Amino acid sequence: MSLYLLFNGMMNELSEFQVRLGIKGFMADQVLEGSSQPVDLSKHPSGIVPILQNIVSTVNLDCKLDLKAIALQARNAEYNPKRFAAVIMRIREPKTTALIFASGKMVCTGAKSEQQSKLAARKYARIIQKLGFPAKFKDFKIQNIVGSCDVKFPIRLEGLAYSHGAFSSYEPELFPGLIYRMKQPKIVLLIFVSGKIVLTGAKVRDETYTAFENIYPVLTEFRKNQQCQEIELKLTSESLTNNVILTLTL
Repeated sequence: MSLYLLFNGMMNELSEFQVRLGIKGFMADQVLEGSSQPVDLSKHPSGIVPILQNIVSTVNLDCKLDLKAIALQARNAEYNPKRFAAVIMRIREPKTTALIFASGKMVCTGAKSEQQSKLAARKYARIIQKLGFPAKFKDFKIQNIVGSCDVKFPIRLEGLAYSHGAFSSYEPELFPGLIYRMKQPKIVLLIFVSGKIVLTGAKVRDETYTAFENIYPVLTEFRKNQQCQEIELKLTSESLTNNVILTLTL
């Protein structure tokens, strides 16, 4: 399973989009983005706060839409019914993308916070209204929150997959990350050997924070020590050397 397919499934198979993920982390001695307040260690005992990278929300405009007319009249809109049965519209502030369907259903993706997502959805609804459609703003709902962070140490994914086999899927030949399906809260984590973590599936941000605090002690348990790293480096070096010798021999 590729990262693209995983998130595609999370976003109801909206094949036009991939979640753009920037991997960043916050340590205990740092401050939260856009705030002068330090990390609250009572809420984030690990000292690391996952950063929200993408919010996926839906809203019902409660009216039928002529997608061709919308694509012709609106700026920053495209419509190719042979590829995808929705108008793709973008705005710069907040920087988001909307999928607008003929049924009046709309999906908004790309916002970095719940407030931004709702503001963007309202702006898209207003654009549709200005084009002459009786659009409303009903049933706004956050469908998925994607967050990421960096624990700043390498992780033994093989050991983690073996010990937590009921929750883990790790096939490095297909995808470099370990997929960890947490039951409570119901969150999917992508764990990479570098220590980078991606969390997806939350409906509220506190689920993302709780999931990370739940997994952090597990990650520290499977932290790679210096000796393991040196052995791996030596084995990799020997393997490369043997391959070169074999190639020269042939």
